Amino acid sequence: MTRASLDKQPHEVASMFDDVAERYDLTNDVLSLGQDRRWRKEVAKAVDARPAQKVLDLAAGTGTSSLPFAQTGAYVVPCDFSQGMLQVGKQRRPWLPYTAGDATRLPFKDDTFDAVTISFGLRNVQDTDAALREMQRVTRPGGRIVICEFSHPTWAPFRTVYTEYLMRALPPVARAVSSSPDAYVYLAESIRAWPDQPALAERLGKAGWSRVAWRNLSGGIVALHRGFKES
Repeated sequence: MTRASLDKQPHEVASMFDDVAERYDLTNDVLSLGQDRRWRKEVAKAVDARPAQKVLDLAAGTGTSSLPFAQTGAYVVPCDFSQGMLQVGKQRRPWLPYTAGDATRLPFKDDTFDAVTISFGLRNVQDTDAALREMQRVTRPGGRIVICEFSHPTWAPFRTVYTEYLMRALPPVARAVSSSPDAYVYLAESIRAWPDQPALAERLGKAGWSRVAWRNLSGGIVALHRGFKES
């Protein structure tokens, strides 16, 4: 069993996700009380993929998050640096063009994609700012980024309850349904340490993205950030 630390060494994070790959989708569904399905639908709306557009889905894991884009007729590339996740995905959805890649050193040419999206993966990247710059590099002028990530609930009393759930209730639930419950202790800690909505928006701007905006889902448990690459 592998548990990454909050300094997010790439080999530790990749190994941790290798360990949880087989039951990752099921565990997420249970831990989010089914809300992850709604969040994926909101991501699909925000990305607004069209037929023949090219979409890069980073931290795609087994490819579950890529399916809504493929269903629009877009060409979607699921990319992840966990070989275990990619192998499970290839077994389940062999038609998707899975690609191994590090978000801080993407294996794609400049100005390739109409949209780049990452769901629940940015906070696991060791160098967030480098990843945001790389995503900007591979996006064509006029293209867009959509980030779906755990964030900070906006209502203070609920934020307290939510933090208690993360640190106390989540690990025992993970032990019941996950093949690697220690990984979910790290995930809970990484959520608590992640910057809030305005701070992430500021980092997007510094990485070169324009017209950055966000909206909260589920009371701020999750936030969708979107930006554009100027022509």
